[in-house]
Amino acid sequence: MFNPMTGVTLSDIEQAREVLAGVIHHTTLDRSSTFSSLASSDVYLKLENLQKTGSFKIRGAYNKIKSLTPEEKLRGVIAASAGNHAQGVAYGARAAGIKATIVMPEIAPLAKITATRGYGAEVVLAGGVYDEAYAKAIELQAETGQTFIHAFNDHAVIAGQGTIGLEILADLEDVDAIVVPIGGGGLIAGIAVAVKELAPHVKVYGVQAQGAPAMYMSKKAHAIKTTRDAETFADGIAVKIPGDLTFALIEKYVDDIFVIDDEAIAGTILMLLERAKLMVEGAGAISLAAILHDRIPAKGKLVSVISGGNVDVNFISRIIERGLVKAGRRVRLQTVVVDRPGSLQRLLAIIARLQANVLYVSHDRVERHVPLGQAVVEIGLETRDVLHTEHIMASLRREQYKVEII
Repeated sequence: MFNPMTGVTLSDIEQAREVLAGVIHHTTLDRSSTFSSLASSDVYLKLENLQKTGSFKIRGAYNKIKSLTPEEKLRGVIAASAGNHAQGVAYGARAAGIKATIVMPEIAPLAKITATRGYGAEVVLAGGVYDEAYAKAIELQAETGQTFIHAFNDHAVIAGQGTIGLEILADLEDVDAIVVPIGGGGLIAGIAVAVKELAPHVKVYGVQAQGAPAMYMSKKAHAIKTTRDAETFADGIAVKIPGDLTFALIEKYVDDIFVIDDEAIAGTILMLLERAKLMVEGAGAISLAAILHDRIPAKGKLVSVISGGNVDVNFISRIIERGLVKAGRRVRLQTVVVDRPGSLQRLLAIIARLQANVLYVSHDRVERHVPLGQAVVEIGLETRDVLHTEHIMASLRREQYKVEII
């Protein structure tokens, strides 16, 4: 049994490893040549996106469910989650043969909702972010008497997540720093306990989304701080209120916490897709984003914990589009041509010679701001990069087109 007065110990995490043996995957620690070159360090990816249920959350959820008394199991379990904890609890509950109710934010990705129901849990949608779903779950728990399984502020859950730290140290003994996503703090708290107790010289850094920086603020103030909103597309770390248990462990064991914006996270998701062939959600990509954008002060052998890969396919398509635009590989141009046969063909021929791929063309001769005898042309292009786009713009202007990017 866990003693709330002593916090989570290395012994707790080692016991969790025994509980999880044969249940979870010992996930790959993969050195990436591409990201190592970009970061001027040896970058290793701890691929929890390839874990059962698609994220690390099964570790803590399963460990918690295995620690329940027979009376608690009989009542069933209830949890609040943006999606990954939901799937971990649902999986663990099904394995234990007990009922599970999961309250998820209304904006939770459809893929996570569907997967949670697929594991046999009852799903209730409530609120716009995790904290609102949590409040609803507490309300339902009072009515039903089900055992509440917290997503992060729980000893057994933190101990389960800490098994990742044991795996990293076993696979890479000379690691210099481990970079971990932070929402409520359960993942980094567990990893930090394991790592600092066994290898105190190894740095443990956390990363939060700029729009949801509650734990970052708390670490800087040395006191729990909450945020009014949690504005980030990385739903897995959109938490407004840190846990008191996780905060205490982070205060003791974590070296520092940094923040990074959603644009950098989105760009990293795209890079992981293209360069590593990995489907990763926003919360899972944030640690690597921090490394690639020089937020992390350490060099040498760096481990980026890729915490999950449960992302809606429709949302991924939007991330890809935004990433391509930001990288200068998708661009919309607007110009004016003479409204007569052959004008549009001439413009497109120039673009073809410049080796850009036309995605769409809009030709409007009746737009009210366009003089009679002319037409506005909007063209969507696929280009190689920003330099290629600049070359296309310069070439069109030399051909006397008044062109602009929109």
